Amino acid sequence: MRILTGLALTLALGVCAATAAISSTPLPVAAWFSNPVASFKLARGENPNPVQLVRPQAQPLSAMALLGEQIFFDKSLSSSGKLACASCHDPQKAYGPPTDLAAVYGGPGLTRQGARAVPSLMYLATQPNFSIGPDPAGDADNPTPLPQLAAVASAKTRATKTAQSTAQSAANIVPAGGLFWDGRVNTLQTQAMGPLFSQFEMDGGDVNTVTAKLKAAPYASQFTTLFGAMVFQQPQLLVAEAMFAVARYQIENQDFHPYTSKYDYWLEGKARFTRAELRGYMLFNDVNKGDCAACHLDQPDAQHNPPLFTDHQYEALGVPRNPDLADNKDPSYYDMGICGPYRTDLAGQTQYCGMFLTPTLRNAATRQVFFHNGEYHTLKQVLDFYNLRDVRPDKIYPSGPDGAVRKFNDLPAKYQANIDNTDPPLNRMLGQQPALSEGEEQDIIAYLKTLTDGYRQPGA
Repeated sequence: MRILTGLALTLALGVCAATAAISSTPLPVAAWFSNPVASFKLARGENPNPVQLVRPQAQPLSAMALLGEQIFFDKSLSSSGKLACASCHDPQKAYGPPTDLAAVYGGPGLTRQGARAVPSLMYLATQPNFSIGPDPAGDADNPTPLPQLAAVASAKTRATKTAQSTAQSAANIVPAGGLFWDGRVNTLQTQAMGPLFSQFEMDGGDVNTVTAKLKAAPYASQFTTLFGAMVFQQPQLLVAEAMFAVARYQIENQDFHPYTSKYDYWLEGKARFTRAELRGYMLFNDVNKGDCAACHLDQPDAQHNPPLFTDHQYEALGVPRNPDLADNKDPSYYDMGICGPYRTDLAGQTQYCGMFLTPTLRNAATRQVFFHNGEYHTLKQVLDFYNLRDVRPDKIYPSGPDGAVRKFNDLPAKYQANIDNTDPPLNRMLGQQPALSEGEEQDIIAYLKTLTDGYRQPGA
């Protein structure tokens, strides 16, 4: 009798322990019953379905890329002699901005403020070209003009994006791809031209001025070796080749796309999440909570390529106006992304006003400035924006003289219908409970920190 009693007590204690273990994890009880082995591994912080990721193979840099590396760090190409590509795209900050300034200062005296926050240059080698909707069928040499695609798109009903229906939303006829916040160029070569000649950045002057500086640079002989002595007699060609070299440096140097975050190793079964990281991962993918993975795709593709944490699409989010930007001192000025002022070919497509490119979240925890206008400086502020924008707009936006909250104050009222209010959690109403608690926001931040490259396992 005592043996039976002992066995019953042991069994009861085991059930209680198992129940406590299940209840202490973010996994739903149903998952434990439907797939207990996978649930047990996930509860331990392991990936229950590890994959071998396909990463770019490191190779010695070509002569062109080595030339590009020197140009990337050359401050003499700027009018101030103090700015290089690397000044704003700091290798120690995931090739993003080195400070928390909303926008960098450039020009001859470093007194001219730019208009937008500096994006990271990491993970851009596979960025698709700018397009509207799915790849158009037909002759690739004669693609459908963008305004025509935009006209077709305006008649389509857009599917709601959620972390569980990304395949459906991928068919939306919306803008995607391209470089800069508005996608106005398609190649890293052309992108490099922008800061070089912008009066608010390197302010290199005209092509002849840059040519003279390249001719006097310590690496000038490399141009002759690669392109022949006559290249210095062709300024347009010289500058184009110089920026092509910068592009090759970004493409060939694995530092720009290493895929060495803790999350990458977790996907491969080589790292374990902490409890907070696991909870954050679940919340990131939960349609009723963060739903972040709707736009920031976090799963490998069918070929096991690592996720890029972006769907490359454009969104109008209604981020508050940043009073720290010089341009915003003019109350009539608005940065409307795809439809202007820096992009001009789609100025008439007003359904895209206020839309900006969805950036990767890889290395987001290393940044000190977020969104196109640099309004926020911490991941907590970013999550508060998504969490409170609609349920407590008074926490996000300023109030006017009449005391009314000036919601969506960085976009003219006539374009505010473009702002996303359908994709969770941006589909909540005034006065409703926020999708996330304070603790849940911290858990998502813990998960976002696993996306920082250069992870070293404890004891390694």
